[in-house]
Amino acid sequence: MKNEREFFSPDAMPWRTGPQPGTAERILSRDEADPEVLTRLVRWEPGLDTSPSGVIRHEWVEEVYLLEGDLHDLTLNRTFQAGDFASRPPGMEHGPYRTTDGCVMLEIRYRP
Repeated sequence: MKNEREFFSPDAMPWRTGPQPGTAERILSRDEADPEVLTRLVRWEPGLDTSPSGVIRHEWVEEVYLLEGDLHDLTLNRTFQAGDFASRPPGMEHGPYRTTDGCVMLEIRYRP
């Protein structure tokens, strides 16, 4: 289960290097027993291209809300902007992605 936290300002948290090169993250909450289950803000640097990693799949549910910037899905050939939302069940293929101006997104992960 994710840790308990009452309202707080994520702006007080430092950005830390993310697992994907070219990203930074602020972990807002996490299940210490299952570290892939988390809620985070993730920032992608301008020009980041994930195509060398290929299509993405994972074992958890992922919900993503784009807060700032742009995100281009290379498979779908579609560009998403701030205000766009995705909900992905486990195993759903998505990406790879490229961002021109960079982006910030809220990502929520949990197990079904």
